[in-house]
Amino acid sequence: MADAESKPVPAVEESLVKAGQVSQWLTENGFDHESLAPDANGSEIIKVEANFLLPIATALYVYGFNYLQFQGGIDLGPGQDLVSVYHLIKVDSDSDRPQEVRVKVFLPRENPSVPSVYWIWKTADWQERESFDMFGIIYEGHPNLKRILMPEDWVGWPLRKDYISPDFYELQDAY
Repeated sequence: MADAESKPVPAVEESLVKAGQVSQWLTENGFDHESLAPDANGSEIIKVEANFLLPIATALYVYGFNYLQFQGGIDLGPGQDLVSVYHLIKVDSDSDRPQEVRVKVFLPRENPSVPSVYWIWKTADWQERESFDMFGIIYEGHPNLKRILMPEDWVGWPLRKDYISPDFYELQDAY
């Protein structure tokens, strides 16, 4: 039986993610977030809590991320979180390749609610509506949050991984 002093000291966990340029800027300016591993293209990914999304999104807009290229939803699986994702681009004429960052907000499946970024980037309008329609994510403060792809009386969220497709859908009072 080995004593406590002879046990090797575990090395620093290799899964720690080095903060990218945007994450460093957010930290320097007092914005609470977490750096995640970059995507396959090297785009920086940051994780924020839902209640910090608007201050961080506003700060990123002021920092120069003036284009919301994509907003969408992800279902991590039955019983797991839903994720609202924002892919932002810093469009400027001084650079050959624009700077990109992805913001992820992990939401509980039971009450997936996050503030709308419509008031920062107008392109979020239909994208947030689609995420609402397909995943059931509520975008608080959205000016017209209603179904965009499914009929208004559709029950459920078709892109959730635990969704059970109905055998049929009967159109009632269509005209």
